[in-house]
Amino acid sequence: MTLDFDAFFLPTDEDGTFESTAATASPWDQSLQHGGPPAALLARAIESVRSDPALSIARFTADMLGGIPQGTMRVEAHVVRPGRRVELIEASLWAGDRLAVKASAWLIRATPGSTREHWREEKVPAIPPASSERFFDGVSPDWGYGRAIDWRFISGGYEPGPAAVWARLRVPLVAGEQASPVQRLLTLADSTNGLSGSLPMSSWYFIPPTVTVTIERPPMSEWMLLDARSTIGPDGIGLAQGDMADEHGTFAMVAQPLMVAPR
Repeated sequence: MTLDFDAFFLPTDEDGTFESTAATASPWDQSLQHGGPPAALLARAIESVRSDPALSIARFTADMLGGIPQGTMRVEAHVVRPGRRVELIEASLWAGDRLAVKASAWLIRATPGSTREHWREEKVPAIPPASSERFFDGVSPDWGYGRAIDWRFISGGYEPGPAAVWARLRVPLVAGEQASPVQRLLTLADSTNGLSGSLPMSSWYFIPPTVTVTIERPPMSEWMLLDARSTIGPDGIGLAQGDMADEHGTFAMVAQPLMVAPR
């Protein structure tokens, strides 16, 4: 596949400032961004200010304070609760003078091998071969975020109902950089609600104002399996949940509350 973008974001001459590309585009409004890439950009900022690289993001929450417009993004982060073994960091993403996304993360010190005898690998389905790609009804085949990721469905697809899909990023998060494992998983995690909506997205909104990802360990390879499902309550509120795995088994869980309403 030929892509007309090289990354989700392009760095500018100003530190902490980036230009979004078509790879970030929302499926329903290309003037807005899908939530995944901005969440990953906030994780990048969080990882850059942590007091020790051994501190690993174990819980990440991003609150979307409205639509995230395309254009210039400014990202900043600061340590709220420093610690040698546990640390809390907050980050903000600004679109012009508007705060667009607020994030927080708990980081826990990873001690390599200390609990390996208690860890059990899980069997996961094989990655299927590539197939012709299509997207949701009413979504352009030029949808940037959709093309920026290599999707290989195990079950479900771009129709109502649960879905399980292997996926990998086709482009880096930031041009000229290799994304960290946590940045890669967060680029994908916000797709949980979109892949598993239980009603047609062409006639219903499933809007998640926030996403929380709890991470046991970072993914060990570029391919990630997202097993997503959604439920709807009686009063216009739903819940999207996802399990994320690699070839060794589950490494993270995703949860998103949903505002469900007819378009």
